[in-house]
Amino acid sequence: MTADTSPPLEGAPLIRPSSTDHPLYDQVVEACRSVYDPEIPVNIYDLGLVYTVDISPENDVLVLMSLTAPGCPVAGEMPGWVADAVAPLPGVKTVNVELVWEPPWGMEMMSDEARLELGFM
Repeated sequence: MTADTSPPLEGAPLIRPSSTDHPLYDQVVEACRSVYDPEIPVNIYDLGLVYTVDISPENDVLVLMSLTAPGCPVAGEMPGWVADAVAPLPGVKTVNVELVWEPPWGMEMMSDEARLELGFM
């Protein structure tokens, strides 16, 4: 499974929709919430770094995520941390985590909980 790199269609969302109706979706999200950026005391899901959780009917999981900045010191490691968190979930067949840079991450992508934790609310 690979990310679609074709240009977005006119009016298409910038972030590919997640498989929110898949039975494994909530478990995958909770697994993503167990991963933290070592420099920020908030999990990557609430930071808004996880853009898409796409789960196939065969339970192959694709996570599209970004980082707070392209030069993030853990850029090479964080996708592996996410894959390691999701792979052990019962029913998950395979996990592929891809870094994407479009749209660029912004503070507006954080959950209210993350903003509160970081003192932005």
